[in-house]
Amino acid sequence: MGSSVLLAALVSTLGGLVFGYELGIISGALLQLQAEFGLDCLEQEAVVSALLVGAALASVVGGWFIDRHGRHAAILASNVLLLGGSLVLAVGSSFTPLVLGRFAVGFAMCVSSMSCCIYVSEVVTPKRRGLMVTLYEAGITVGILAAYAVNYILANVLGGWKYMFGLAMVPSLGQFITIWFLPSVPQRPGSPNQDVTDADKKQYSILDLFQSKDNMRTRTAIGLGLVLFQQFTGQPNVLLYASTVFHSVGFHSNASAVLASLGLGVVKVIATAVSMLAADRVGRRPLLIGGSVVMAVCLLLIGILSGHSVLDAKRPCSSAKVDANGSAAAPTHATPIMPSLATTNSGLGLEQAWETPKAAERSGDAFTEAPAPYERGLANWGILVCMMTVVGAFSVGFGPMTWLVLSEIFPASVRGRAFAFTSFFNWAANLVVTFSFLNVIDSIGVSGVFLLYAVVGVAAAVFVYFMVPETKGKTLQQIDKELCEKRFQNSAEYCQVMHRVSSPGYQRVDNSGSGV
Repeated sequence: MGSSVLLAALVSTLGGLVFGYELGIISGALLQLQAEFGLDCLEQEAVVSALLVGAALASVVGGWFIDRHGRHAAILASNVLLLGGSLVLAVGSSFTPLVLGRFAVGFAMCVSSMSCCIYVSEVVTPKRRGLMVTLYEAGITVGILAAYAVNYILANVLGGWKYMFGLAMVPSLGQFITIWFLPSVPQRPGSPNQDVTDADKKQYSILDLFQSKDNMRTRTAIGLGLVLFQQFTGQPNVLLYASTVFHSVGFHSNASAVLASLGLGVVKVIATAVSMLAADRVGRRPLLIGGSVVMAVCLLLIGILSGHSVLDAKRPCSSAKVDANGSAAAPTHATPIMPSLATTNSGLGLEQAWETPKAAERSGDAFTEAPAPYERGLANWGILVCMMTVVGAFSVGFGPMTWLVLSEIFPASVRGRAFAFTSFFNWAANLVVTFSFLNVIDSIGVSGVFLLYAVVGVAAAVFVYFMVPETKGKTLQQIDKELCEKRFQNSAEYCQVMHRVSSPGYQRVDNSGSGV
């Protein structure tokens, strides 16, 4: 493995590390910010949501920048902006700098995530592309884990939130230095992942994503389907709900709740490591389908077991109050992640460590007689095991594979804008799923919510089976050619993808020679 490949791996990992760290660190910092600045509910939401606004804006304009100025330049620019935003957060002494700093960090994170995945996919060989791109997802999981460790260490340090925000500059500076030693994406014939046909020289506009030309509409449908199913399987809310389960099974103290959250982070790291090793050996489709099926089964079990468990679901922000000692119940906020995790800012449920004992009960479960303590305890532990399995299955499948496939299926000239377009829907879907969670619980109950997620998990597996091509071991040139011809073949199962003949621009693939 050459030095350039190792540097590319380092760039990918550091980019994910920054992303994950920024997602996770706010859950610990917000408690101290609320106490120090006396932030009310609206101001707390503004501090957290500023990152979302910045990321959403980056999803709109970042793709143009990536395609216009190149992936290499986009990574450099995002690092400069992230360093500036982190510095503002670290030295800020009022509400306004906090919001501005979070906005800058959110914008930089989104641009960095898109450009890193695309850049790495274009500079490495097909045999290593799966491993190298999923390194970004691995970096995210490690970053979240590191953030919660920092939260734990600095929880009782005066002004600890300044150090929490400032430490993000370390991996960002490392990536900024490393990227200087890597070239821009090669654009000459004969490069490992560069098309040498006339098809690669075609220029596409953003509107071409919705046209039948070169089957672009189907590619867009694949991308949107992946990011939407990534969110609508309920992953953000599975993590949000995890904190309640931790307390239900006995993790009542601050320390034990934090350590339980770290344990869930370890599960994510291990599962992501498995996906890294399997992406180029097993393939993208088996990991996506297998992960979806496992999630669906475990979500079904959670839905069933929820009827035998006493679990609270509350509207966190409205219940967050400061006590006489200045401590507070930290509210849960939505902070979706791309590529890779699709999590909430509460991430691994750490915020539950600061919940008030008298949380407003909003379980919505339709049982009238409380189950026996022993039965309830078994149900709670069963839910906990299933929840960890769901998190692991997501981190093997839809977590990393979504962004890997997105970096492969679009032509080079529009890849940045297409990635940004689908990324925008990822963030939007995460917001919808997260902020509608308690309202849906009010309507159909906790059990109903997770049963609904299980159905979506089955639908996700069906979608991948019929729509997503296998890209393992293929150059970007080969992938683009196959997609232009509207013929996909699973290298493992020889399963060709079916297109609905009733839709304009689609054609049915002849299955007569397949093994299905």
